[in-house]
Amino acid sequence: MSLIYLILAVIVLAICYIAFNFIRVKRMSEGTAELTEMAGIIRSGASAFMITEFKTIAIVVAVIALAFSLFVEKTSGITFLVGAMMSSAVCVLGMRSATYANVRTANKARETKSIGEAVKVALCGGSISGLAVQAFGMLGLVSILMIAPVNGETLQETGHGLINVGLTGITPCLIRVTTYSLGCSVVAMFNRVAGGNYTKAADISSDILAKIRHDLPEDDSRVPNVVADFIGDNVNDIAGNCSDLLESFVATMAAAVMIAGMLFRSDAALLYNASAFPIVLAGGGLLSCLIGLGIAAVKKMSDNPSRELNLATWVSAGATLLVGLAASWFFFKKGDPSLPEAFRIGWLSPWVAAVLGILSGVAIGVITEYYTSTDFKPTRKLAEIAEEGEAFVVTKGDAIGSRSCLLPVLLIAISLIVAGFLCGIYGVALASLGMLAFVGATVSIDAFGPIADNAGGLAESCHLDADVRVITDKLDAVGNTTAAIGKGFAIGSAAFATVSLIVAYVSSYSAELDLNFASFWVIAGGILGGALIEYFAALLTDNTIESAKIMADDGDKLLSIPGVLEGKVKPDYNRMIQTATKQALKKMLLPSVLALLIPVAGGLLFGVEFVGGLLIGATIVAIPRAIFMGNSGGAFDNAKKYIESGAIKGHGKGSAAHKAAVTGDTIGDTRKDVVGVALDIFIKSMSTVANTLVSVFNSITFIHFK
Repeated sequence: MSLIYLILAVIVLAICYIAFNFIRVKRMSEGTAELTEMAGIIRSGASAFMITEFKTIAIVVAVIALAFSLFVEKTSGITFLVGAMMSSAVCVLGMRSATYANVRTANKARETKSIGEAVKVALCGGSISGLAVQAFGMLGLVSILMIAPVNGETLQETGHGLINVGLTGITPCLIRVTTYSLGCSVVAMFNRVAGGNYTKAADISSDILAKIRHDLPEDDSRVPNVVADFIGDNVNDIAGNCSDLLESFVATMAAAVMIAGMLFRSDAALLYNASAFPIVLAGGGLLSCLIGLGIAAVKKMSDNPSRELNLATWVSAGATLLVGLAASWFFFKKGDPSLPEAFRIGWLSPWVAAVLGILSGVAIGVITEYYTSTDFKPTRKLAEIAEEGEAFVVTKGDAIGSRSCLLPVLLIAISLIVAGFLCGIYGVALASLGMLAFVGATVSIDAFGPIADNAGGLAESCHLDADVRVITDKLDAVGNTTAAIGKGFAIGSAAFATVSLIVAYVSSYSAELDLNFASFWVIAGGILGGALIEYFAALLTDNTIESAKIMADDGDKLLSIPGVLEGKVKPDYNRMIQTATKQALKKMLLPSVLALLIPVAGGLLFGVEFVGGLLIGATIVAIPRAIFMGNSGGAFDNAKKYIESGAIKGHGKGSAAHKAAVTGDTIGDTRKDVVGVALDIFIKSMSTVANTLVSVFNSITFIHFK
């Protein structure tokens, strides 16, 4: 229990640091009257969107929570609500901090003409998001474990919902852990789907109006869609990303605790150690992030943003490794506890498994950077071929995305095999958690990107000096790369987390961990799971393009008002914000509830084996698909920026090559910021639903025969 209090102390310390940074950012000057006005519009628009969105989310969450309490386990609805509230709190806090930090970053660049000073402001704003993800995610889970620690009591011994659950292997604590994780997942799915539609419909329509129809600068304030685009950066790239990574982080901790509860229930001491280790590892990671980000906050920043951001990441990762080693020794060596045979190298086994996850995450980030950054050949080649036209751009970008899938998937496969060999299925869960143990730092640096992007947009739309835009463009270029790396991290962690959740699912109904791939139920589920991923991707793409078309046409009408194109009359920004909000919320419900309904329908109709196949098929298709979407989209985006920078002689802004690259960027926008980021939540949500309701599927199946 003393360890729990120590972890709570770290969480409280992180929350205090978050509050300190929030107050610090708010006290900075917003700058000119035009900056202040535009920032206020962005802030109020983002708030209005999230308030409207959460009204819908609240209804869905309340219905699901009631169903869990009535039909599964009495307190599971409460833990589901706790997960939803933690995820919502992080979204709101991240969004608010970003809408304060963006304008202050632009103003700091205006006042100081220093890249280092501007980096500090953007990173300070990003750290609020990142640390909140880890602190709030841990706060909810630790609170649940304090009230109901992992033990051997089953649902039959403690009481359950209205359904007579016949599965003795499920404990109330594990049900509460999974429903807490599912609460986070539901909010994440809604945020990613609605936020992605909002931001990319606004972004694409803004590009169409400015660059193609009217030959205006990218962030020209005369284009009414531009402000909606600025708002979208905050509601998706900040709020949506916060809920996404919080859900990943919680899912990995939950999977590790669930698997420990399944495997080691007969040995009370080992059960405690195996359940406590992932919580302590995550707590140590949070402390490490505080150290890494704290060093970045106090040291003098150079004019190389990448180096400063990488330093914070490496310090956080290195400190997490040391804490993990100490925790592994404490739980699995000190006192000479009995260890399972699966721990092939003794007390070091859990730590090595976690290290594999950390190394895989870093390596996936490096691979992602290679395929998406303008510093390397793939994106430069894509930019160079743009002079041949749109078809060459799209074909080359697709090839880059497809090629980029192999190495990350190979790394994930090797890490899963080695972690499983050294530490059994418990090691697979720890590898997943290792990748996200310092998520506070990775999300902080990921959030740096949208803040810098917004700062650059504000600098242009508010007519700041050209040298200010040079500074914000440098920050934006770095931010694009950090965002791409963040997406790679999220996808990699989703792969590990989903495998862990599938293992936990199978172990819930099969003592032998047996999922028979020769069974037609499993094969049928696998084929359908893969097809559902393609359907989900198509649904999101169609929704975004339809919204973008509506917004582009609406924006054209506003631009046709006398005086708007001449800059004498301001366009009706609020009308465009309302259009973006209406379209995003209108199209978010069906994709968001699919992840909840599919495993429920499959389990009730065809049983546990069919759902197992469904999860595996969806995972196998979704992981390379998400990598392809993210990396091809990132390459398209940065190839366009590479041309805009003047790097290709004779093919700058407005050239045929630039217009071809803009077409590629328009295609890539939906891929990387809508579909790719939603696929990992989709498979984790399905796996979490399956784990939560496995006892129901095992008891009630309408169409199942041997």
